[in-house]
Amino acid sequence: MKKPMRASLWLAASVTLATLASDVWAKNVFVPSSPLDRQVQAETEELVERLEAWLDRESPYPRRPSSAEIRLVTASQALHLQGQASLPGLVPRGLYDAETATIYLVAPWSPAVAEDASVLLHELAHHRQQTARHWYCPGAQELPAYRLQEKWLSERGLKARVNWIAVVLESGCSPRDIHPD
Repeated sequence: MKKPMRASLWLAASVTLATLASDVWAKNVFVPSSPLDRQVQAETEELVERLEAWLDRESPYPRRPSSAEIRLVTASQALHLQGQASLPGLVPRGLYDAETATIYLVAPWSPAVAEDASVLLHELAHHRQQTARHWYCPGAQELPAYRLQEKWLSERGLKARVNWIAVVLESGCSPRDIHPD
């Protein structure tokens, strides 16, 4: 029997899957397996602070008093978290679990790659959105988070690779698969 997926993970996964974008982290502490991992940890901590400062200036959502836990997971672990079977080319790049305040970044992920950093920014926006206001459905959070991600990438001369139709549909909170009786 397939384990039901929490709505917060489904939401992030379903929209992330629509973008067709192609081990353990703890709250600001990486459990390192090699010296390189320690370097990545330090770079990620610096990146999180830069992204949070950018969100302080550019986002309507206030910084939360507690940081999100950040975990690096494999593609298969991400698919398991969202309760999906593996689909070629449809692996999420990041997930946010609102119940545990955990950001899951899908390896390979590097704080030095702007597109990867933008995934972290998107998930940090979701972390802030949790206390900012009431959302009609979890999907309503996606469009504002993607707009922030798009703006951040644009400031760096990059373009967000997002399926905007899927994002808008998900953000609309419309019932799916409606059939007449």
